[in-house]
Amino acid sequence: MNESAKKDPNQESRSLGRAGRIIVSFFGLGYLPVAPGSWGSAGAALLYLALRYTVDPGFLTCIAVAVLFSLVTVALGSRAEAAYGRKDPSHVVTDEVAGYFLSAAFLVPVHPVAAALCAFLLFRVLDVLKPPPARMLEKLPGGWGIVLDDLAAGGYACLLGHGVFLLALPRYIA
Repeated sequence: MNESAKKDPNQESRSLGRAGRIIVSFFGLGYLPVAPGSWGSAGAALLYLALRYTVDPGFLTCIAVAVLFSLVTVALGSRAEAAYGRKDPSHVVTDEVAGYFLSAAFLVPVHPVAAALCAFLLFRVLDVLKPPPARMLEKLPGGWGIVLDDLAAGGYACLLGHGVFLLALPRYIA
């Protein structure tokens, strides 16, 4: 038997596979050029708007979506890092979806488009700046390091967004 025919018995469990790549890239948005995290967040904003205009999600729905995408990121994060050959690969944007939905969670009473834009802008800025403890959290291993920094940024964005709409823009409160 030649060497190329021998398979590592653990390779399949470490492999991300086509379905995994589609999932972690949020249906391919993570493969778009220039700022894949922003594309993933934009996709999350569109999902948020679709939910707001169809099923009118409340706070718990936003939290449930954030938890779902966090669990997906944790479950597939180590495989994604192995498949892409680096820590926190840019093609993985399910963490942005989780962070975005956390940032939008407390903005549910606000006009849907205003909430979506505010959550997007605040989340992207804070995800790039990574205020403490976000920078430290991204150093955690595997999927935890991939997603927890985005949840920290999403939490900060949520608090700031809530403050903006409560203090500066009361006319947008539904």
